[in-house]
This record gives sequence, structure tokens and C-alpha cells, in this order.
Amino acid sequence: MNKGILSFLLFSFSLLAGQQKPVQIAFLSDVHFQDLYGSFSDHDFEGIVNPKNGKSTILRTMDSQLRSTRVFNENYFAFLKALDDIAAKGIKIVAMPGDFSDDGQAYNLRGLHKILDQYHRKYGIKFYLTPGNHDPVGPFRNDGGKDDFLGKEGRPLGIYSKEHIGKSVDKIITKDIAESGYLEILNELKGFGFYPQKEDLFWSTPFDHVSFKNYSYKKALQSAEYSRRMYDVAKGFSVPDLSYVAEPVKGVWMIAIDGNTYIPKNINESPQNTSNYKGAAIGYNNVLTNKKHLIQWVKKLADEAKRINKTLIAFTHYPMIDFNDGAGHDIKNVLGEKKWQLERVPQEDVAKVFAEAGLQIHFAGHMHINDTGIRKFGDHFLVNVQVPSLAAYLPGYKILTLTSPDKMEVQTEVLYNVPHFDDLFPLYEKEYHALEKEDRNIIWNREILKAKSYHEFMLFHLQELVRLRMIPDDWSEDFIKKGRMLNGKDLLLLVQGSNSSMDTDEFRDWTFDDLLFDLYKFQSADELAKKDIPAKRWQQYQILIRLFDHNESKDPFIIQLKSVFRILSLLSSGDPSDHFEIDFKKQEIKRL
Repeated sequence: MNKGILSFLLFSFSLLAGQQKPVQIAFLSDVHFQDLYGSFSDHDFEGIVNPKNGKSTILRTMDSQLRSTRVFNENYFAFLKALDDIAAKGIKIVAMPGDFSDDGQAYNLRGLHKILDQYHRKYGIKFYLTPGNHDPVGPFRNDGGKDDFLGKEGRPLGIYSKEHIGKSVDKIITKDIAESGYLEILNELKGFGFYPQKEDLFWSTPFDHVSFKNYSYKKALQSAEYSRRMYDVAKGFSVPDLSYVAEPVKGVWMIAIDGNTYIPKNINESPQNTSNYKGAAIGYNNVLTNKKHLIQWVKKLADEAKRINKTLIAFTHYPMIDFNDGAGHDIKNVLGEKKWQLERVPQEDVAKVFAEAGLQIHFAGHMHINDTGIRKFGDHFLVNVQVPSLAAYLPGYKILTLTSPDKMEVQTEVLYNVPHFDDLFPLYEKEYHALEKEDRNIIWNREILKAKSYHEFMLFHLQELVRLRMIPDDWSEDFIKKGRMLNGKDLLLLVQGSNSSMDTDEFRDWTFDDLLFDLYKFQSADELAKKDIPAKRWQQYQILIRLFDHNESKDPFIIQLKSVFRILSLLSSGDPSDHFEIDFKKQEIKRL
């Protein structure tokens, strides 16, 4: 029999037998869950009462949200909305590629456990989690807390795991706000991928050597124990690795890669010093140097999967491919080496190593962006799908549909409307009035409380984030000062001169700040950002992109502007990232 026909028949039998539709997997990344209605095990504080619904609520301030790359509060409602959508679509498998919590505090982990368990029991959804750099923050439990919870009368409240570690005068002490380590996360969430379940057809870790043929649930349970999942990240420093592979339905292997690499700051310190570990935010670049066993493990799985006709789906918190659509050089030209989170861009060797190990598709989070990256190395082909965050613009998740042995479909589901997203607005009003009394120079824009949808709210969040953090932190003061003197018409005249045959007045409708805001929209949402930019302005951007590209001026400011428009061009014209089909045989993707 022809090998291609045999492969198709095996795939069809293993994936579609007894099912009404192809296998679908939803990917929810960077949920950053915080339990608004949780409680502490050792303190009676339950939050402040919301006058809108009478509920006691544990929330962070709006001021803190608008200076962060994520919201801390409204994402609670977005998470429930996404799960409701997934349940309504009949999807039974959900993968969560890290940052499912916001620093792994015990009360948040309990709240997350409760919600996942509810959806599993009610809808039969299986959840498969892998950790991110916020769960855990470090390999072992560490004391911590936040200065920016909302207290009475709208003022900040500190909540800490012990005395003398925060700066707030008004404070609460509870062990449940400490940053959990791997052990605590494993114990609380073991039922969501980190331990085998009886219904899994296969489950394994990088540290056991059981083949699919010799698999047993009893042996897998033993392999899942915390003490059996340790490796030396450096000589004398043994830390956990919660990677695993699971087969939730016949024929599909989901590889949950724990990409966290916690390297000691000082090798002369004690391994038990919980504060002596660097953060894991750099991602796969550190895997290549300090966590190499994962590469061999992936290759072993890929080889076995090929031999017994399993389809591999990998997911990790961290991207495997550059997510800036090739704009890195121009970003460095305008902003510098360490801006725009360039330190988080994976080296090209990351994609090469894992593609050659046998991976073809990989889902990632971490960056809170919508993006698709493709790499080809000889006969090897790898697609990295960046899953947007529910806690940032553009809020959404991905659905993967396995359509045939050689083809998969990826669709982006954007959360435009979320029930109860505005429930906390009365509490923010109190906060705003308290800030007014302090007569602070920089204060968040109260107009955000007029948002009519979650999409509008998150777009406003991005706008304030750009104003309050991104521009001050990333851009030179001189460049911004010069730029803010220009509108669209000024930019057109600057690049083309006064001999333009176009109606230059039409370009006057937008400002330099509008341009930067739109740039960040594309950084976050990729091609989907076009829906949030006026069509006429987008046409004018394209004209300016062409004009600046052909401009040969040696003026430093114009050279910088040229890079800005090249960044805009590259971010807006990358590989399909909304709804697309991957053809692994042809090694290409196409928009649907």
C-alpha cells in the first residue's frame, strides 16, 4: 500500500474514530489569574466591598494596572468568558502555556484550581498547564507581596507574607501572598497535566525512560513525584523541571515544555538560598546553555512519535522564533540594544535546534502578543504560534484544529465583549478621587472608566501604558520632543518637501503620538491591529512607509524616523496570524 495512503488511514483512525469532528485544542496563555473573590487561610481580610454588587473584592489599583504590561483585575472576567466560549464550542482540551497565575500566590492557585475543576466536571474539559516566569517566580518558595492592592477610601494597601518587606504603611500580613515555588504549584495543580490522569493514554517526563509500549499509569504516577523531576542547572544547584508529555486523545502527544531556567546568581552561595536565582524571563536562550536535557528529550519523543504515528503538539511559555518580524535591527537603531524587550528574543539557534530535534509546531506566550513565526532549516520546518494574553491588548486565545496528517488550522478568537468587565469601575472612582487629593502630577486617564466593551477597555489600557511607561522608558527624550512637534502633514512635508502633489492637509488629522500608539498596536496584535486603526490613516502610513524607505537623508532625526516607519511596515506585514492553515508537507502557511 502507498505510504501516504497508509499514513492518512492511520491518522484518520486514531484521531477521528468515534468523534463527530476533528480534534481541537484551545490555547489560553498569560491569564495572570488573580482571585478577586478569594480568601486568605490565615487572615480574615476578604477585600473591600464593591458598592455595585455588594461583593468583597481583593483587587489591585488601576494606577498599577496602567503601568504594567497586563491588567490584574478584569482578566478574571475575561478568563471565565474564554472558558465559556471554549465550552460552548465543544472543545475538550485546553493548554495553558504559562503565567496562569501572577506570581503563584497560594490564594490565587486555590482560586484557579477551583475554576479549572468546575469546568472539568461540568463540561469534561481537560486542562494541561506548563509554568511561566510568574509561576513560579523562582524555583523555590520565597516571601513576597505587593504594595498596590486597593484599600479603603481608594488608597493603596500592602499585602505581604511577612513584616518589613514592603513600603506600605497600611498593610496586611498573610503567608498566602508569598511566591510559591515548584513544589507548592505541583501540589495544588497536579490534576491539570503536571501528574498523569487515568484517562491519559500516555504520560511521561524527561526523567523517566518508559516507552509508549511499556506505559502504565502506576509507573507514571511514580515518575511524577517532585523528587524525581530534578536536574542540575549548575554544578551543585539542583532545581525542578515540570516538563511532561501527555496523550489526551488517541494519536495526539502534547509536549508541555517547562522553559523556565533558574540559574544561580552566585555559585558560591547555598543552593537553599531562594533569592540566589536569576529570573527566567529570557526563556529558551538559557535552555540552550543550562537545560540541554530538554533538547534530547524532545528528539527522543519526536523519533518515537514518528515511528508509531503520533502527532506532536508542543507548547511552552517562551517563544522559539523572533516575534518582531525581522524588525530587530531597526528597533536597535531607534531605541537601543536593551529596549522593546529585545533581550527576550530567542537566538536563531533555538529554532534550529528544536526543528532539527523534530518539532514542527509550537505554541508560546510570555510576550502578550499575537504573532506567527516560521523557520526552515533544510528539510526541517518549524512554526511558532504566539498566543495573545487575556490580560493585555489584543485579548484572545488560539484554537488548533487537526484536519489531516499534513495540515492543521489555527484560528484566533478575540474577546471583544466580556460580561462584568466594568464591575470594578466604582472602586476605581474612589481610587481616582484619592489620587486627586494627593495632587499627583502624573495620573491615569479617568476616561478609561467610560469603556463600553472589554476590547475598548484593553485598547485604552495599551494607550495609557504607552503614555505612562513605554514612551518614558523606551524612547529618547530628545526624539520624542522633536516628534511631538509634528503631525502627519509635517512628516509628509519633511520626507517629500513642499512639492507634493497630494492633499497634504488630509495628513493633518493625526499626531506623532497617534503614530507611536499605532506602532504598539501592531507590536501587540500583528495584522489584527488594522481593525483598530482608521482606514484612511493606514493608507497614509503606507505612503509614508514608501517615501521614507526611499529617502537618502543623512539627518539623524530623519534616519530615526525612517527606522520607525520600517518597523511599522515589518510588524504590519508578517506571516498570517489571525486564521490560517499550516501545510507541513509543502512547508507553508496560508490565510483562511
